[in-house]
Amino acid sequence: MSSAVEAALSAALKAIAGAKDLDDLKAVKIAHVGDKSELGKASQSLGKLPPEERAEFGKVVGAAKGAVASAYETRQQELELERDARVLIEERVDVTLPYQGSLKGGLHPLTILTNEISDLFIGLGYRVAEGPELESEWLNFDALNIPVDHPARTMQDTFFVEPLAARLVLRTHTSPVQIRTMLENEPPIYVICPGRTYRADELDATHTPVFSQVEGLVVDRGITMADLKGTLDYFARSMFGPDVKTRLRPSFFPFTEPSAEVDFFFNGRWVEWGGCGMVNPKVLQACGIDTEEFSGFAFGMGLERTLMVKHGITDMHDIVEGDIRFSQAFGTGSR
Repeated sequence: MSSAVEAALSAALKAIAGAKDLDDLKAVKIAHVGDKSELGKASQSLGKLPPEERAEFGKVVGAAKGAVASAYETRQQELELERDARVLIEERVDVTLPYQGSLKGGLHPLTILTNEISDLFIGLGYRVAEGPELESEWLNFDALNIPVDHPARTMQDTFFVEPLAARLVLRTHTSPVQIRTMLENEPPIYVICPGRTYRADELDATHTPVFSQVEGLVVDRGITMADLKGTLDYFARSMFGPDVKTRLRPSFFPFTEPSAEVDFFFNGRWVEWGGCGMVNPKVLQACGIDTEEFSGFAFGMGLERTLMVKHGITDMHDIVEGDIRFSQAFGTGSR
C-alpha cells in the first residue's frame, strides 16, 4: 500500500509540474487531490487497517498529501505570474497611436426644443408638469368638456386600449396633465405640460401618429385674454425672433371659452401655431375651482410644427425616422 501511495504521489507531482496554465492545474487538482484520486482513496482506506498499522500508514498518506498541496500551491503561483505577465503584453495599449474618434451622443432636436421652452417658462415662474401617456377617458375627454358624441372620441382619431371596458386611451393631447394639476393643486396655478401624444394619423410630410405638444395653463385671480395674448407674444418672440407678430383668430374648443387659433407672422407669411383661450368655467368646476374667484387661460402648440418652422424643415419624416444626418445639423452626434 505504501508503494501505491508513492506511485500516486509521483503521478500527482508530475501532473502538477506539467500543467501549462491555470485551467490545466485545476483539472490536475480534481484528478490527483480530490476524494476520487488515488491519494483520496488511500486516505479513505485507513479505517479498514488494523490499529497497529493505521498510524504508520497515516503518516505516509499525510506526507504525500502535504507534498502534493505544497507543489500545487507553488505551481499555481508560477502560473499566475506567467498569466499576469502575458496579460500586460497582450492588452498593452499604445497611447501614441492616432486617436480614432467616435460620434458623440446627443439630445434629439425635439428634446432640445422642449428644454428651451421649459427653461423659458420656468424663468417666468411656471413649473413643468408631467403625466402618464396612458390616460383615463374621463381625464382625456369628459373633464375637458368634450361631449360623448365628439368626433375626436371615435376610433378614427383616438387609440383606445383593450379591454375597452377599462375606458383607457393613449392621450390625444397633454391637456389631461392640466386636469391632474388642477385636481391636485389650489390656485394660483402656472404650469406648462410638454409630452408625447397619440392620434390615428398616417405618417406623411406634415403628420405623425406620435407627436409632441407643449401646453400652458394659468389659473389665478383676474386673468384675462390680455394676459394670454401677452404670454403668447413673449413665447413667439423667444422662439422665432424679436420681430415676430402674433394674431388671434376666433375658433371653438370645448375646453376654452372664448377660444382662438394663434398664428404668427414669420418669413413673410402667417403660420398657424396652435389653439388657445380662456379656460371654460365647466372645466374649472369639474376640477373643484371656484369660478367666481378664479379664471384662467390655456394654450397648446405642436413641438414638431414649431421645430419645422423655426429651422425650415419641410418633411416630418426627417424628425421621426432617426437619421443621424438630421441630428448632426443641430450639433448633435458630431465628433
